[in-house]
Amino acid sequence: MSDTDSFIDEVTEEVRRDRLFALARKYGWIAVLIIVLIVGGAAWNEYTKSRDQAAAQALGDAITVAMEAGDAKARAEALAAIETDEPGGTAVVDFLRAAALAEDDRAEEAGKLLDTISLNGDLPLIYRNIAAFKALTLRAATADPAELRTGFSALATPGSPLRLLAEEQLAIIDIRTGETDAAIDRLQAILEDAEVTADLQQRATQVIVALGGDPQAIPGATGAGDDGSQG
Repeated sequence: MSDTDSFIDEVTEEVRRDRLFALARKYGWIAVLIIVLIVGGAAWNEYTKSRDQAAAQALGDAITVAMEAGDAKARAEALAAIETDEPGGTAVVDFLRAAALAEDDRAEEAGKLLDTISLNGDLPLIYRNIAAFKALTLRAATADPAELRTGFSALATPGSPLRLLAEEQLAIIDIRTGETDAAIDRLQAILEDAEVTADLQQRATQVIVALGGDPQAIPGATGAGDDGSQG
C-alpha cells in the first residue's frame, strides 16, 4: 500500500512539474518583462537624480560666479545670461537679478521682473507672494497709495506667511495718507498678534510711540518697548 501511495505521489509531482514548465514557457516572458522594468526603472531613477544634481550644481556655480561680479550692473548682466529650464531655479536667478537691478537704481526693471515671478503659476505660492511683496515695496515711494493698498491687502489675508509684514506696510500707507489713528490701530493689532516676531514688534512699538500712541497699553508690548528704548 505504501509503494502504491509513493508511486501516486511521484506521478502527481511529475504532473505538477510538467504544468509548471508549461506555464513558464507560456507566461515566463511576463516575469522577464517585470524584472526588466524594475531594473530599468531603477537605472532611470538613478540617471535622473544624477542629471538633476549635476544641473543644480552647475546652476549654483553659475550664480556664484555672477554674484562675484564687480558691481550691481555687472551682477545683473551676469545673472541675465544664466539659462535654466527649472522654474524654481529660474525664480532664484530672477530674485537675485531684481535685487541687483534695484541696487543699480533700476527699480522699474526690477519691479517688472518681480511681477513676472509673482504671476508664474508654475512656482509655489510663497515664491509668488514674496515677489509681489518685493515689487510693491520697490514702488512704495512712487506708486499711488490706493494701488499699493490693494496690493498689500491681498497679501494680508489670513493664512498668508507675509500677512503681518503686509499689515505693517498698510500702516505705513495710513501714515502717508494722514490716517494716523488707523495706522496706530493697525500697528497695535500687529503687537497683539500671536505670530508677531520680535523685530516686527519692536518696529511697530517705535512707530506707535513716534505717532503719539501708547504701546504700553497692549499686553506683552512692554518688553518690546524696553528693547526699543535700550537699542
